[in-house]
Amino acid sequence: MSWLSTIHSFSKKRLSWMLLLLFVVFFELCALYFQHVLMLAPCVMCVYERVAMMGVGAAAMVGLIQPKNHLIRWLSLAGWGYTSFRGLQLAIEHVGYQFNPSPFATCDIFPQFPSWAPLNQLAPWMFEPTGDCSKIVWQFLNLSMPQWLVVIFSANLVVLSLVIIAQFFKSK
Repeated sequence: MSWLSTIHSFSKKRLSWMLLLLFVVFFELCALYFQHVLMLAPCVMCVYERVAMMGVGAAAMVGLIQPKNHLIRWLSLAGWGYTSFRGLQLAIEHVGYQFNPSPFATCDIFPQFPSWAPLNQLAPWMFEPTGDCSKIVWQFLNLSMPQWLVVIFSANLVVLSLVIIAQFFKSK
């Protein structure tokens, strides 16, 4: 299981957390490209999924602080896990709105952010939803955007699981 030792060692390096952060930046830039260049209006679920992705980025930034520190690394792993899991839940719910439309199960029209963080008011260019959750406005390889987010957040959880398991092996 030397590959798990290698993963453990890698998780103690800033490069690993920087790669995770760059992954988030890439997907956030893609979302902004879809919104502002391709003019695809984000829905409430898209905005929530965007926030979940930013949570993964926040966890990566915590990990960047001092990845060799056991407590900081575990806090980062926990943040990465929680926000990836919530992102996956949101993406699955969003897929349901698209492929099982119902007048009784619809997404909100307005985002429900806490009063201390009204993101849609602070940065409407990024967090103000104007689209419909049930519309499929983009597909790639026959998967809609929320289906791709299911893949992305699931992949996050698979990689995270390997990194967590590796924490119990001696690093190289």
